[in-house]
Amino acid sequence: MLTVLESLKLSAEYLEKKNIEAPRINAELLLAHVLKCKRLDLYLSFERPLSDEEKNAYRELLKRRGMYEPLQYITGRVEFFSLNIKVNPSVLIPRPETELLVEEVINSSDKEASLNILDIGTGSGNILVALAKNLSKSQITGVDISEEALSVAKENAVLNEVSTNISFIKKDMLNDFVFNKKFDVVVSNPPYVSGADFEELRPELRLHEPHISLTDQFDGYTFYRKISATAHNYLKSGGKIFFEIGMGQSAVIKKLLEDSGYSQIEIIKDYAKIDRVIKGVLG
Repeated sequence: MLTVLESLKLSAEYLEKKNIEAPRINAELLLAHVLKCKRLDLYLSFERPLSDEEKNAYRELLKRRGMYEPLQYITGRVEFFSLNIKVNPSVLIPRPETELLVEEVINSSDKEASLNILDIGTGSGNILVALAKNLSKSQITGVDISEEALSVAKENAVLNEVSTNISFIKKDMLNDFVFNKKFDVVVSNPPYVSGADFEELRPELRLHEPHISLTDQFDGYTFYRKISATAHNYLKSGGKIFFEIGMGQSAVIKKLLEDSGYSQIEIIKDYAKIDRVIKGVLG
């Protein structure tokens, strides 16, 4: 019978041939998922034989990963800001760099204040759930055009026990920017991949993640233009706006914000020294 160690070796070789990044880590995480244990627990169980049922289940998951289905969709979860976030193919998989966006909002906010925060394009709800955990006196509204994404976000709010200070609205933010109140903070990680760049993305993103969450199918700036130009309708004077941005976009988005009446504009680099977050104050 195949042991844990033998299975990992064969699986990593298979994934490497399929050009999967970090094949060994992928193999370990998938096997840990099958065995319902932590990845590090595998190292204490190298000689443990796999049952036929476990081998078959593992083989099916490896086959899916070999066809570039993202690991997070296979396991159904991802860790984000030390929280457990459910994901499926109707939502974008939260990235580590988006944690910087959350950090900036938290560090720029009074934790004792009852802020009204708007998360545009909430997707899985990872941003607003993380904000709700850390700004517990605030009320956070998540907006998305996708009913399926909002369903996932609601699940994550319940899973992480923050549903009492979160609400959701189905809305097309390119065409409907009317709210019954004004917000202190607007935050968004919008689709910022251009139509041309989308064709160059890795298969995991291009074939499996929702296109509507990745690209505006134009130049990558559609949502920044619209939100910058219309946020005065729902952002208080003196309110703050936060965007995640893509590589090489900071100069254009800074100009969009300036032209729309924002001041105190700052650009924050991520750990790879790439401009990743831009923030400003209305008025």
